[in-house]
Amino acid sequence: MDMPLDAMSEVSDTGLLVRFANGDRLAAVVLTQRLSPRALGFAARMLGDLAEAEDVTQEAMLRLWKIAPEWRQGEAEPATWLYRVVRNLCTDRLRKTRGVGLDQIAEPEDGTPSVEASLIAQDRAAALQMALNQLPERQREAVILRHIEGLANPEIAQIMEISARAVESLTARGKRALGAALAPKREELGYDD
Repeated sequence: MDMPLDAMSEVSDTGLLVRFANGDRLAAVVLTQRLSPRALGFAARMLGDLAEAEDVTQEAMLRLWKIAPEWRQGEAEPATWLYRVVRNLCTDRLRKTRGVGLDQIAEPEDGTPSVEASLIAQDRAAALQMALNQLPERQREAVILRHIEGLANPEIAQIMEISARAVESLTARGKRALGAALAPKREELGYDD
């Protein structure tokens, strides 16, 4: 028995996954609309390539649908599980493509209306992506999940399979390294203060 789409907005991610496992296709649509944009954003920042990130997101969502019938409620949230799968898929792709120059990574598109603002935002995004790419992989993951994706340390700890204290350490070291890498470019990137 399918629920109307607007009623599905009140159902938890776990509830939607269970509904899908029981044959409710609308639950899959709603859960995909909820989780895919976040997974895609994380993958794009990790990989620096939107096309690769789309492939990773699609593969991660397929894996979620495959495990839906065996989902054990209470062990992890579907979003946390999905971030972990995206993280692992990104790590695999990064290991395969080591040695690819930063100039070969596509710049993320920016939807800012003004041309000047768009150029500044692109320069800033490119500088941030280059600085992120210079971080050790685990620091990069922690910084992206915490400061770009906005996840809490306990959730990041689950995704990365480390302690919350280790997450704090990784994000602190990552932020310091990013600050040091970006400091010489403050004026060039349009930061006056």
